[in-house]
Amino acid sequence: MIWKVNPDVESVNNFNSNSLAHHLGIEITEFGENFVKAKMPVDQRTRQPMGLLHGGASVVLSETVGSIASWMAVGDPNKHIVGLEVNANHLKSARQGFVYCITRPVRLGRTIHVWNTDIFDESDNLLCTSRLTVMITG
Repeated sequence: MIWKVNPDVESVNNFNSNSLAHHLGIEITEFGENFVKAKMPVDQRTRQPMGLLHGGASVVLSETVGSIASWMAVGDPNKHIVGLEVNANHLKSARQGFVYCITRPVRLGRTIHVWNTDIFDESDNLLCTSRLTVMITG
């Protein structure tokens, strides 16, 4: 297992209670040996004016879950997780329901982590694939 902090879903979701993740309805649903799963609603908070899931909401989902994963993998409250770069390829759209993601490490170095996040709709169609690079400081 890559986690240095106990992967407790409820505690992590409570930690996010006053954040953008909470505002958008992002909820961590599962920690595995080397992955994090989460979900986000497709609703008035996450859709663009044409009624489709906003690409920026997908990027927020990716950065949120990847940053949480780095924080859990580092396990040091004196360290800070800082996003350096995030990119996303939007492959398909969604209009309603929930989107689900799974985030896995590409590389976990001492000062740099890279995470890949795939986002799916309720029919398991791949909507977006995103890569996040974070720096560990402190």
